[in-house]
Amino acid sequence: MFRHLSLAVLSCLTASAFAEEPTLPGIGAAMQEMVAKNEIAGAVTVVLTKDKVLHIESTGLADVAAKRPMTPDTLFWIASMTKPITGAAVLMLQDEGKLHAADPVAKYLPEFATLKTPSGQPANLTITQILTHTSGLGEAGGPAAQQARTLADLVPLWLAAPMQYEPGEKWKYTQSGINAAARIVEVVSGMSFDAFLQQRLFDPLGMKDTTFYPTDAQRARLVTAYAKNKDTGALEPVPPRAGYEGTRNRPPQGNGGLYSTPRDYARFCQMLAGGGTRGGRRYLSADAMKFLSTPQTGALPTGFFQNDTYGQRGANYGWGLGTSILRTPHDGVAAMLSPGSFGHGGAWGTQAWIDPVRGVAYVLMVQRANFPNSDASDVRRVFQQAAADALGK
Repeated sequence: MFRHLSLAVLSCLTASAFAEEPTLPGIGAAMQEMVAKNEIAGAVTVVLTKDKVLHIESTGLADVAAKRPMTPDTLFWIASMTKPITGAAVLMLQDEGKLHAADPVAKYLPEFATLKTPSGQPANLTITQILTHTSGLGEAGGPAAQQARTLADLVPLWLAAPMQYEPGEKWKYTQSGINAAARIVEVVSGMSFDAFLQQRLFDPLGMKDTTFYPTDAQRARLVTAYAKNKDTGALEPVPPRAGYEGTRNRPPQGNGGLYSTPRDYARFCQMLAGGGTRGGRRYLSADAMKFLSTPQTGALPTGFFQNDTYGQRGANYGWGLGTSILRTPHDGVAAMLSPGSFGHGGAWGTQAWIDPVRGVAYVLMVQRANFPNSDASDVRRVFQQAAADALGK
């Protein structure tokens, strides 16, 4: 159990280990306050432009029992922050003329040709629909899904599950669609999804610690996840999420299977902030970037703020291919972002958002298992606000 670490101790941990890293004023203090309130055990925060890291700072502990400090190379399960990477992989193939987002899924996964909607009509799902959570595709669950070893193993499970609604009728967060897109990458490229990402994105970008399958050496840097005890307020360690343990007997799940470090994911964000380029190399065309960073969901309300608790903000968001897009800023975690900001969070509180108007991106790495809404966490809000305030000065 973890109750409190003094701010002085945390300041020493941060300053002594990473004094050479660039930092912006106010962010470390904001994160230390979140640690003091037992919202998190620790955090790594990054603020960057397409050309430069303006801020990278570690606060608190990656493992409380071992007194192991957070670092920019601590390994995190980034969960659904995998989704923009999956969208980028699909669009790399579109840039090569090997597919198009408007194509029917059945063109690449023939089993989908027989899929019927709830009304009995042919589903005719498109790649855009499966990557924007508007497909209505059923989810794979239960023992059969846990026994799947490849993405191909999951295909019959998605098709056996009843469709949830008529395609394009509404937005509903759907993991199977993103994994179907990852399977399309495999079919089109002739490579396993993990191998494609390694060759086409991770190696060229220098993302040496981003993987579905961490090595023993990488696991030695793995952060411990914590959940807040609702009765005592203490942070208690929790095991990996079932199905996402990062072992070789599981598929490379495009919906949320990746592990990464703050330093690594910042490189991917720099590429997005650079309009698809980084270090003089182009990864995505301007056309591909439009699919990632502009809504492909029409007027449908989307996102994780569609209830009274979070202000019924569905109209404030649209969805690109694997990305959430802020149409209109709102109070809270979006107050400091510009219209058109895009990105994605993860189940355990990780967040990355690119603000193309300001030309900056914000990356937050924490590992908190039971935020009421990881996208709406106070940790995300105070980080982004402190960063925006520092940049404004």
